[in-house]
Amino acid sequence: MKTQSISKQRRKVLFTILGGIGTLIGIALTWPVFRFLAPRERGDNNEKTFISSELVKLGKAHFFQFHGKAAVVIQLSPVNFVALSAVCTHLGCIVAWQEQAKEFLCPCHGGRFSAEGKVLGGPPPKPLETYDVELKEGQLIIG
Repeated sequence: MKTQSISKQRRKVLFTILGGIGTLIGIALTWPVFRFLAPRERGDNNEKTFISSELVKLGKAHFFQFHGKAAVVIQLSPVNFVALSAVCTHLGCIVAWQEQAKEFLCPCHGGRFSAEGKVLGGPPPKPLETYDVELKEGQLIIG
């Protein structure tokens, strides 16, 4: 009789331990999926980024981080700067500047964007997001 009650207690402890381990494994497996599907935290959208205008040469692109995601600024003419998100609107790949063609190319599926961010071809459904740019005392103020 005593051995039967000890056996039940052992079984109960074993099931409790296994249940706890199973719960921890379940959390560990579902957490990355939750983080992937949950909306990303956005910083203060009024936050501005300052870049020296000397870093952005005429016809060249300068990549940087803006609000936690890749962005790019291009100097189209001596006083004309364009700032864009560098994230392709198709699947979120980072676009590359093609200096000879004066356009952006998405390496994932061949999406093409103009220097102003407009879709030129490929699968992207909409243009690249644009940001305000102001040139003040040799600094580009983006945002």
